[in-house]
Amino acid sequence: MTTLFPIESTEPAALKDTQGDHTPRYLRLDAATDRELSVLPATALIRGRASEALDLLPAESVRTVVTSPPYWSLRDYEIGDAFGRDDTLRDYVGSIVADFRKLRRVLKEDGTVWLNIGDAYTSGNRRYRAPDRKNRARAMSVRPRTPRGLKPKDLIGLPWRVAFALQEDGWWMRSEVIWHKPNAHPESVADRPTKAHETVFLLSKDQDYYYDVNAVRGANDRRLRTVWDIATSPRRRGEFPDDDHPAPMPIGLARRCVTLTSEPDDVVLDPYAGSGTTLLAAAQLQRRWIGIELKEEFVRLIERRMGR
Repeated sequence: MTTLFPIESTEPAALKDTQGDHTPRYLRLDAATDRELSVLPATALIRGRASEALDLLPAESVRTVVTSPPYWSLRDYEIGDAFGRDDTLRDYVGSIVADFRKLRRVLKEDGTVWLNIGDAYTSGNRRYRAPDRKNRARAMSVRPRTPRGLKPKDLIGLPWRVAFALQEDGWWMRSEVIWHKPNAHPESVADRPTKAHETVFLLSKDQDYYYDVNAVRGANDRRLRTVWDIATSPRRRGEFPDDDHPAPMPIGLARRCVTLTSEPDDVVLDPYAGSGTTLLAAAQLQRRWIGIELKEEFVRLIERRMGR
């Protein structure tokens, strides 16, 4: 059942609805039961898998995508058949490539994708990961086995494995951004440096695409470089259990990406919406937004965040 929900938001985003007032509204859809939209609404939140939900969107309706899919073997979102939790490495990469084929259909010809994806180490075939006293979110009850050809404790090189697969499937790989985290979480390791960065790829559907080189300037008003210092967002423990998303994207990262590759009133999509940071950034910047999220608790979290 499709329903139009009002949002009484205090965020500095107020796209007019069809009645002409300034109350932001969004269409709530379910990928399992709703049909393809003939016209894209101003904003929409779709519950379901990206592989199914993308079929609901009209072709060439999205200007830019800012997304961070569930990382392979790094998080347990406590949901059956969770993407990235128990897949083989090959299946995980294949699932992203398949989703991005559907993403290409809904992207405008000059559209782009910002893909944030973290690396991981092999498990040594240990099928669980104990809680870390410094990071309780790292605990996993189920872990994928060590991929063939890799060794225990190997760094997998996951971002580039995904990037090469997408490049081979027809995407233009336009930039690798190093997202440096000045406040990186400590790790209980003594035989390697603590990780303090993640990778963000800029992909395009075509060799020519929209990118506003002057929208965000770097130090000393120079053109933006490929190393971005952006602090992570603190994880909040709210009144509701599902306020506590284990891996929220910082709003500063999402805002930068949205600003560089879209214009006001463009549609911004996140097919793995998580805590909804991309959607919030889009709303703050006067863009329309479409979010897709499988886990019901995270859908409710997005609704609360967008309603503040």
